[in-house]
Amino acid sequence: MPQSSPRGTYLEVSESLRQKIRDGEITEALPSQSALVREYSVSRSTIERALAALKAEGVIESVQGAGWFVTGTGDRRPLVERVTDLLRGGEAKVGDRFPTEKELCERFGASRTAVRSAIAQMEGRGLIGKGAGRGRRVLTLPPTGQETQTA
Repeated sequence: MPQSSPRGTYLEVSESLRQKIRDGEITEALPSQSALVREYSVSRSTIERALAALKAEGVIESVQGAGWFVTGTGDRRPLVERVTDLLRGGEAKVGDRFPTEKELCERFGASRTAVRSAIAQMEGRGLIGKGAGRGRRVLTLPPTGQETQTA
C-alpha cells in the first residue's frame, strides 16, 4: 500500500493470515495466539479480533482445547483425547516415561496451559502419574475402543 492504511490493524492481521492460508503457508492449524502476538507485534485483543473476523467469514474455526484451524482441516478432537492416543498407539507400556510438557507442546502445537489441562485430566483418570523426580509415568493404558473391559 502506498500510504498508511485507514483499515484497522486487526483487519491487516486478518488479511495477512488469509493470504498465508491462500498461499499454503498455513494449511491446517494456525499458530497459537501468543505466537501471533509475537509475529505481528500487536496486542492479544488485536489478534482475537483478527481471528474473529476470519471465523465470521468461514475461513477458520475454533476448537475448544485444540486451537484455531483452517476450515475443513485438522484433528478437531480435544487435546486430552489426542494426547491419550499416545498411550493407545501400542508403543507405550505401563511404567514407561510419559512425554514432558515441553515435548507435548511441540508435538501438538499447543500452549503450555492446554497441555497442563490435558495432563491433569489424564492424571485424574489414573492413566499417568508422578514418576521419579519431576517426570511422569504411564500407570495404565486406556481402552482402545475395540476391547471389552472384564471384571
